[in-house]
Amino acid sequence: MQEKNTKGIFTIVNDEGKEIECEVLFTFDSDETKKSYIVYTDNTKDEVGNIKVYASVFDPTGASSALLPVETEKEWLVIENILASIQEQNGGAEGK
Repeated sequence: MQEKNTKGIFTIVNDEGKEIECEVLFTFDSDETKKSYIVYTDNTKDEVGNIKVYASVFDPTGASSALLPVETEKEWLVIENILASIQEQNGGAEGK
């Protein structure tokens, strides 16, 4: 796994045609799945006050700007492990 710090802002269009500004949290390549992932947020909060975070598959070469869905349980486990590792490195989110 190789993590990249590609900070930036990008815009997506939701199912209703509304543009939503999103912030890239980080990207990483998975040796396990052989895919590249982008983890991002629209800085909205869920019902308990946590910032919503999303993940998609992306093309790091830039040949396609499309964000593709994460399709398998194995991929979600890889992403969840990365998020847990980052949260642990940052001292956890509890009490903040």
